[in-house]
Amino acid sequence: MLVGYARTSTLDQKAGLEGQERDLLGAGCERLFIEQVSSVDVAAREELAEALTFIRAGDTLVVTKLDRLARSVAHLLEVLDTLTGKGAALRILNMGVDTSTPTGKLMLTVLGGVAEFEREIMLERQREGIAKAKAAGKYKGRRATARAKAGDIVKLHREGVGGTEIAKRLGIGRASVYRILDEVKKEEDAA
Repeated sequence: MLVGYARTSTLDQKAGLEGQERDLLGAGCERLFIEQVSSVDVAAREELAEALTFIRAGDTLVVTKLDRLARSVAHLLEVLDTLTGKGAALRILNMGVDTSTPTGKLMLTVLGGVAEFEREIMLERQREGIAKAKAAGKYKGRRATARAKAGDIVKLHREGVGGTEIAKRLGIGRASVYRILDEVKKEEDAA
């Protein structure tokens, strides 16, 4: 059975998701797993986990592009190991790679390495650009959104609202809520 997996990073990429779905159905996929989540947030990629659980011996997981599946060579090899352990294969449509063959496995590993190398080079250039901008006094970094809402965080906490709900209401991370509450508690204890 051909099992398709499609992913986009944001809800704004509806056309990209529709294109992937069209290509996967065109390739003959009988079952599709589709999600809109960042590749970095592996824990949130529930559909990928479900697809890997669903796959049986003789099946092939099909994706349109490598970057829709894995965030790094290590993650790619982990997915590939899971598939191989189940007696399944991986096919990447835009590369013409099929891991049911030894050549396909080799090509996938090499192409994954090149993709990761390109990403590292891009991140290095980004870091250099930020350092240059900081040296020139032009880079301020990301605005500290949670710190700007410290008063609201403390107020809601004193009203008995829990950390998760505070984060949700204010549009910030739970860790930021707890960090600010901890800092406020330390200041109060020191006073």
